[in-house]
Amino acid sequence: MPGEYPWYDIVKSEEDIMQGDFIKECPVIIPPSEISDEVEVRIINYDVVIMSQSCDLVQRKLDLVLVCPIWPLREFEERSDFFKSRKGKEELRQGNVPGYHLLNKCEIDRFQTDYLVVDFRSVYSVPFDFVIDLVKRRGKRLRLLSPYREHLSQAFARFFMRVGLPVDIPPFR
Repeated sequence: MPGEYPWYDIVKSEEDIMQGDFIKECPVIIPPSEISDEVEVRIINYDVVIMSQSCDLVQRKLDLVLVCPIWPLREFEERSDFFKSRKGKEELRQGNVPGYHLLNKCEIDRFQTDYLVVDFRSVYSVPFDFVIDLVKRRGKRLRLLSPYREHLSQAFARFFMRVGLPVDIPPFR
């Protein structure tokens, strides 16, 4: 019943931003790795998905919006031969690769995408008012729908709540 639970919808630019909204070519400021008297920053444009909670966004409880880069699966495969393999893709699909989350293809006219990989290892914050202005200027945008949005949020939470124990229980033999 794939038609009953669509993954995506298109929203108008004036609609509130929500978790799961996609922003193409969102400028992200990258500070230098060393501190000096004069700071030069780099600005990188990423395609991103909004990760901040929708309730905080709608009620404007945030100064900064949390975003994560997204990569078409084809581009992501270039990072590692593992993701070119069927096993790598299947591990990604099953959610067994910490730090990454796989989203389905979008087949909506003029918004088509390949499978998308959300990169939780690269999290950025963008000023709220800047994001609002950016989405208004860009026009319609893609939005990840429920329950896939909550699934993304849950994967993000699992990545950040990992706990490494200093001494684990030894394996049973």
